[in-house]
Amino acid sequence: MFHNIWQGRLDGEELLFHRLFQRVKEEQNYDNISTNDFALHGFAVDEGVRRNKGRQGAKDAPDVIRRNMSNFPVNLPDFSMLDFGNITCEDGNLENTQNNLAKNVSKVLLKGGKSLVLGGGHEVTYAHYLGIKTAFPEQKIGIINIDAHFDNRQPEKGVGPSSGTGFWQIAQEGPINSLHIGIQRNSNTLKLFDTAHQYGMKYVLSDELFFENLPSVYQRIDDLLENVDFAYLTICMDVFNASIAPGVSASAYNGIFADATFMHFYRHILKNKKLVALDVAEVNPSFDIQDRTARLAACLVNEWLMI
Repeated sequence: MFHNIWQGRLDGEELLFHRLFQRVKEEQNYDNISTNDFALHGFAVDEGVRRNKGRQGAKDAPDVIRRNMSNFPVNLPDFSMLDFGNITCEDGNLENTQNNLAKNVSKVLLKGGKSLVLGGGHEVTYAHYLGIKTAFPEQKIGIINIDAHFDNRQPEKGVGPSSGTGFWQIAQEGPINSLHIGIQRNSNTLKLFDTAHQYGMKYVLSDELFFENLPSVYQRIDDLLENVDFAYLTICMDVFNASIAPGVSASAYNGIFADATFMHFYRHILKNKKLVALDVAEVNPSFDIQDRTARLAACLVNEWLMI
């Protein structure tokens, strides 16, 4: 299925010299997942972006990100990743597609695996969360959203859920435990800030992400994670500056950079043992330049795989 995607340079066949493409297995049977295996799904969907009036094209991202992941070195002898292929939305029925991903994610987590999803639009958030909640209905789930937007807009009548409604949907199902990092004041109306406050969504503004403020950022991350049973991290690539992430559904001229400050708090999240699910969203190959955005997304995913 993906034999023409998972390819790269060979440094030798010994386990010590492997690259990622040598350690990925295409899979269809969820019973073959072992504890701590990474289970990968592509969410090749941007119906929610279309509904949200964004730039379409994110549905083509999963395979492009896979290709950019292929050549990373593997430095963990017990590393294992199973690729379960792509979920698509050919009929415009986003809700059914989200449920399909949720069912598969639930299977992964119940087998003790770690869920990795490559978007696709940020409508992946609700689907991924729903899968975690299905697997652990009685547990408290913490969500860290690295994003310029709250994505807590109420669905429009006649339009339905979109890439901008995920956290509103989650909040309708009970108390939400979320921390939104990288929020831009000029990307969210006062209504969306009010909604965040109403539902208790914590946030860190993009203006607060500087090196001297890292202790405060760490503390807010720890405050969330200490009070949940499982953690889910979702990364919307439009949080980053357009110079390093031009290929997104909604580019940000004043977005953040993947600099030392970012990597410090990002790795702090990844090291937390409660983290069981991660996704990247809104990579749009139609607007990317030299795969910059896809490559950055691949690098961020790889940080978790090799932590």
